[in-house]
Amino acid sequence: MRTTIDTYKARAGRLDTEGIDLGAFSARPLSPATLRCLRYMHDIEHHTVCYLRDLLMSPAHRDPEVTSFLACWAFEELWHGEAIGAVLEAHGEPAGSARVADLRRRRRWRDALDVVTHAATSALAGRSFVALHMSWGAINEWTTQAGYARLAAVEGHPVLTDLLRRIMKQEGRHIDFYASEARRRLDDSARARRLTRLALAHLWRPVGSGVMPRAEVTFLVRTLFSGEDGRAAAARIDRRVDQLPGKEGLGLLTRAIDRLGAQAPTP
Repeated sequence: MRTTIDTYKARAGRLDTEGIDLGAFSARPLSPATLRCLRYMHDIEHHTVCYLRDLLMSPAHRDPEVTSFLACWAFEELWHGEAIGAVLEAHGEPAGSARVADLRRRRRWRDALDVVTHAATSALAGRSFVALHMSWGAINEWTTQAGYARLAAVEGHPVLTDLLRRIMKQEGRHIDFYASEARRRLDDSARARRLTRLALAHLWRPVGSGVMPRAEVTFLVRTLFSGEDGRAAAARIDRRVDQLPGKEGLGLLTRAIDRLGAQAPTP
């Protein structure tokens, strides 16, 4: 069943954080490894608006349903970043605008190049680009949701688990739209299926790989997706990718884990 933009918009909104007891972290602070993962997640959630900038310079901006979704998506992701930032601040760590401004300042030349590259390559792809973007977005949201679930399981802190489950619920609605649109658009075009498979096979990397230092990407992947439970979570995502038209057997998550190493994380 297709998830329409009207269905999604009717439920979109700011993340509900009522009842989240940030004071509980004083008595029971999170582990250093979990805080390191949360810093990564905070930065990537806040970087969503930069992804939106790039997408609006692609053929996606011509589709009113896609742009309506992206507007709501970016708004919700902002509040995910704010909620994670509140947890960091409860541990005496910088978060929010000051931290985000520093990240963007360090990336200003890379960002300028990315804008030009993205606009040029998406123009060459034409209408097929939207199918690629919807597929890429679905995979990233599956991965993000699984990452939050794994972090909750690894840390086992009830307040963090409550917050992450609320974020995961909204990520689930993002998944519904992305995956529904990806299937529809891939079904409609053999060219889109070929282009999307080629791009995913050669260019896809774990969420945030183009923004965060490689050491941080490696640490996050090893922390959340190493061991039996982590690899099982990655395999579940790969099976979901298999169900997208023309995407059988890519093994994106399993390959990423193997590439970055599945051993226990280094401090």
